[in-house]
Amino acid sequence: MKRERKGKTMGDEKAGEMKRRGKEIVRVGDGGVWERKTFSILGGGANFVAPGYTKGDGLGAEIVGTFVLVYTVFSATDAKRSARDSHVPILAPLAIGFAVFLVYLATIPITGTGINPARSLGAAIIYNRDHAWDDQWIFWVGPFIGAALAALYHQVVIRAIPFKSK
Repeated sequence: MKRERKGKTMGDEKAGEMKRRGKEIVRVGDGGVWERKTFSILGGGANFVAPGYTKGDGLGAEIVGTFVLVYTVFSATDAKRSARDSHVPILAPLAIGFAVFLVYLATIPITGTGINPARSLGAAIIYNRDHAWDDQWIFWVGPFIGAALAALYHQVVIRAIPFKSK
């Protein structure tokens, strides 16, 4: 059964305008439209290790980036801590957002910042070129190792330290 669409979307209008100008276009999964040249130059949003860096550099960047993010989330939302510092739950989103900002600043030049396997996989599926798939394992292994290390560090080291009570 074929589903009919009613009305035009923003993507349809943009595609029509680009075709009128004689530009070759590509549709992406979210319904957006890109000029094919721009889509290819930007790598379709797929993550890969930048030239000049090794796969080990990329893996290390993903591990450290994910560790920083997950550790910040654990620390900012820790129930023990929020009982002691009543203002912490209000400031947690600020701390988490700042951690994401810093991780992006540090890892964009190296890997394009994966830190989320689902985001890296989705972009690779849409782009579907060899170099996007060659490094895909880094964007799965790195975040899992980084998250596991952050959880281990938080549980074993940080939560094991007794808090002073007044």
